[in-house]
Amino acid sequence: MSEKDKDQQKGKGGEAKGGDKAQGGDKAHGADKRDPAGAEKAAARAAAKAGKKGEDEGGEKPKKAAKPAGPKVPARVKERYTKEVVPALMKERSYPNVMAVPRLRKVVVNMGVGEATQNIKLLDAAIDELGRITGQRPAMRRSRKSIAAFRLRQGMPIAATVTLRGDRMYEFVDRLFNVALPRVRDFRGVPTNSFDGRGNYTLGLKDQLIFPEVDYAKVDKMRGMNVTFVTSARTDEESKLLLQHLGMPFRHQEGR
Repeated sequence: MSEKDKDQQKGKGGEAKGGDKAQGGDKAHGADKRDPAGAEKAAARAAAKAGKKGEDEGGEKPKKAAKPAGPKVPARVKERYTKEVVPALMKERSYPNVMAVPRLRKVVVNMGVGEATQNIKLLDAAIDELGRITGQRPAMRRSRKSIAAFRLRQGMPIAATVTLRGDRMYEFVDRLFNVALPRVRDFRGVPTNSFDGRGNYTLGLKDQLIFPEVDYAKVDKMRGMNVTFVTSARTDEESKLLLQHLGMPFRHQEGR
């Protein structure tokens, strides 16, 4: 073979290799164009990374749309007060307007735990039970002064109390009048001599088991409590009439 033929064969081999490289480069550059789904996925990943980076730098997450709440059912005692008690009191006492009719302002439930000075866990159990009964987190009360005879120092936690207002107050009153008090053994009504002279009434309960929210198996000790009804009445007579209309089961005849 002559030298001229050899040079022609080398030239053809170089052209073939160059063509293959060019075709490989075209395939690499055109891969994105031929696969639009892959390009979209890459763009979505880049956007997600950018959004996450913005949140890390202090950006707020987008808030979810709130679900539409259903109609709220009013408390039975509150509805009864508005529709029945107010017209009845205006007729009986001849009040000039609706705002002059006595109303229930708040209900205060207080549970004293004197043994908490020796064992603080008893107060924790009382707070848990009182929260179940009222549906509200109780507040811890501390002693105001030191009493050496009771081994009590100023500032020691000795009681738990809850102040109820609004719908939660009316719901508690409903459960107390219609569920809890009828469960008292030999119940004959509440006394009528527990008014303070300013239209407020205080009821004493001997134990917490009359409330169905308390689990009998988890009770370690009987604990009494005081329930105070604070009204806007000016006299005890008006307050008694208001509580009677709300459903308070007063004792008809005082026993000796």
